[in-house]
Amino acid sequence: MSTGTAPPSPAWRRGAVPFAVGGAAVAGAALLVARTPYAPLSYGYCPSLLFLGVSCPGCGGLRATHDLLTGDLAGAWSANPLWTLIAPLLVLLWGTWAVRRLRGGPPVTVPSWVPWALLVAVVAFGVLRNVPALAPYLGPAPLP
Repeated sequence: MSTGTAPPSPAWRRGAVPFAVGGAAVAGAALLVARTPYAPLSYGYCPSLLFLGVSCPGCGGLRATHDLLTGDLAGAWSANPLWTLIAPLLVLLWGTWAVRRLRGGPPVTVPSWVPWALLVAVVAFGVLRNVPALAPYLGPAPLP
């Protein structure tokens, strides 16, 4: 007789999605370490900067990621301070997600206010980094 509950899935099946996401992130990180974004137009050009003349919240994100991966925290901060703060939090969130999936625990739940707070922070950062008085501190550092 069946009790109506499925047997627990093996750990490798539970961890497949987090490890696929982690593998893609590691591949992207390896590319950023191998091919520097500091060469002009090496990864293209930001459409916001090209067409509107303003730095979007993501401008300098590739350079900040490259700098974080190579241990240059000051360079990462000057390229994109917001991403420099958020990237380690995303790694921590991924680790929590992976461990919970492997152990068969409940999924990671984020309070409903977090996406809204993140949206407000990204929009505010996008506006403030284009204020001329704040641009030297929040704007993406120019290419060397």
